[in-house]
Amino acid sequence: MTLVRRGVARVIQRVKHDPSYELDPGISTADVGREVARRGIAAVRAAVVLRGVKGGTLRFAERGVEIRHRRHLRIGPGSVVESYARLHCLSRDGFDIGARVTIGKFAIVEGTGVLWLLAGGFSIGDDSSVGDYSFVGAAGGVTIGRRVLMGQRVSIHSQNHHFDRTDIPIQAQGVESKGVSIGDDCWIGSGAVILDGVDLGPGCVVAAGAVVTSSFPARSVIGGVPARLLRTRGE
Repeated sequence: MTLVRRGVARVIQRVKHDPSYELDPGISTADVGREVARRGIAAVRAAVVLRGVKGGTLRFAERGVEIRHRRHLRIGPGSVVESYARLHCLSRDGFDIGARVTIGKFAIVEGTGVLWLLAGGFSIGDDSSVGDYSFVGAAGGVTIGRRVLMGQRVSIHSQNHHFDRTDIPIQAQGVESKGVSIGDDCWIGSGAVILDGVDLGPGCVVAAGAVVTSSFPARSVIGGVPARLLRTRGE
């Protein structure tokens, strides 16, 4: 049994590119076996669901995954698209998902929602995640760096409606798309909302439930509605 656990740990080390990865001693060998079987099924499913998608050879897709316009999509090795996630990839710059990325359960990452305006695109760096039940609207372009942690139900919107005029409906006033950028090593708390035009520097922490309407420099800890600077990490 010990040899099985060591073998599984070595495989995960190679997939994660982390030679220090070890299984928790409290996890039974039977539980490890079940998880290995589940991931094996997900790897086989990915060969079907991700057929024609550029990127790595070893990838994982759980049940109910929906992918549209797959020719615009690239997914790196070791990445997981979890149950019932939706990737709608029609966009000008495409969708680029790095290595060892997790797209959480029921998450939606959406490019073009209307045919009269092509979306900017979406990219997310290695070892990052999109949280369960999150929504990423990539109409104006969304860039997420490496090793970014994201909680559940995060909402990112890279487009905004004009509404200054009152003589015509808001729907007829057009949109503005500045895009959203999140630097490396950020942590986005559960339920946070990030709006168009926001640029978060590397190492930022966004409190749960915050509504981010403006940009913040590196290592900022922000929270509130609208979000404001609480402190700077390292100071």
